[in-house]
Amino acid sequence: MANSERVKARIPAKARKGEIIEIKAQLTHDMESGQRKDKDGKTIPRRIVNKFVCTWNGEPVTSGEWHSAVSLNPFTTIYALASESGKVRLAWHDETGEVYEYVQDVVVE
Repeated sequence: MANSERVKARIPAKARKGEIIEIKAQLTHDMESGQRKDKDGKTIPRRIVNKFVCTWNGEPVTSGEWHSAVSLNPFTTIYALASESGKVRLAWHDETGEVYEYVQDVVVE
């Protein structure tokens, strides 16, 4: 899957074996709680990202369930142990079923 244009991420392209790398990412998303009203007084439907998953070569690094208290355009920082070269995949799952992904290769030397 192609990287989503809604994601900005900073993942090191190279790391030393055993190094802890910092991964930063931000998703452009309105995280609508379903409690606000539009200009006509109609309730804006709820639409939030309810799950975040980070994997390295398909193995889980971290994951979490998110709720309506998460702000719009959520920013995430995580740390991962560089043990082997491969793909780091970040995925945000919207409760409507949409998935926003960012994938980057990391070379471990």
